[in-house]
Amino acid sequence: MSEDKPQRRQQSDRPKKRDINGWIVLDKGVGMTSTHAVAAVKRALCAKKAGHAGTLDPLASGILPIALGEATKTVPFIMDGRKSYVFTVAWGAETNTDDSEGEIVERTDKLPEASDVEALLPRFIGSIQQVPPRFSAIKIQGERAYDLARDGEVVELQARTVEIDRLALIHHDGNRSILEADCGKGTYVRAIARDLGRAIGCLGHIAALRRTRVGPFTEEDAFLVDEVATEPAALRPVETALSDLPSVAVSRDMAARLMRGQSIILRGRDAPISGKIYATCNGILVAVGDVEQGELVPHRVFNLGA
Repeated sequence: MSEDKPQRRQQSDRPKKRDINGWIVLDKGVGMTSTHAVAAVKRALCAKKAGHAGTLDPLASGILPIALGEATKTVPFIMDGRKSYVFTVAWGAETNTDDSEGEIVERTDKLPEASDVEALLPRFIGSIQQVPPRFSAIKIQGERAYDLARDGEVVELQARTVEIDRLALIHHDGNRSILEADCGKGTYVRAIARDLGRAIGCLGHIAALRRTRVGPFTEEDAFLVDEVATEPAALRPVETALSDLPSVAVSRDMAARLMRGQSIILRGRDAPISGKIYATCNGILVAVGDVEQGELVPHRVFNLGA
């Protein structure tokens, strides 16, 4: 009587990874890290390559732009863009992380009036000096500040110049205030809450944070993780990240030169003579570069089709 041979386990066919180029404007939920958000979108679309344009803390929700494929080459343009937030400050306590996830390091019974908050907001508008939170991604001698802080090391971060265009009080109920901020690259909203609390004399930390805009991307453009695979409109063109730059249309021969990393001469009365621009051929993004005396020198080229 012959023995039954063990059957070889059938491996389920994994979806084949695809070349997908463009931007997904994700509405990230509270509790999800930016890295996990990228992985979720990448998995949902079976995309080969993906990355985000600016970390959003797990505590925060809102806009997390995710670049797919060739769009990853335009990430710096989004990271340099202006950002908008709506956030809640809890008064009466300061934490070691400057948000509600940290340990309380100091308390006070003093709570501000709405007028107290509004009176000090102008101090935080414009070009200001800001010390980043100790629990931040800033590198100190090659190591992240939050890793050093978690290991119990005393982290001393230097003040940096940041730009805050607008800071407004939206609602106040005594022990909490809701504010809106429009700011530039490198601004920490947690630091705004901390420093505002110290300035008023009542201490404060972030209780809730939502990012509502990053560069050209707003909440109206955003989709949830479960929606990105089923909504065709979720995938936005690569050049969306370049909306602040002028563009120029070039011929196929010129496009071929740019693709090889060679410069081209721009001719015509309306041709730009200086500055950063992007070039298209038949409506397809070809390159981003700088124009110097009418010559376009490509710095990034894109493989998006003929």
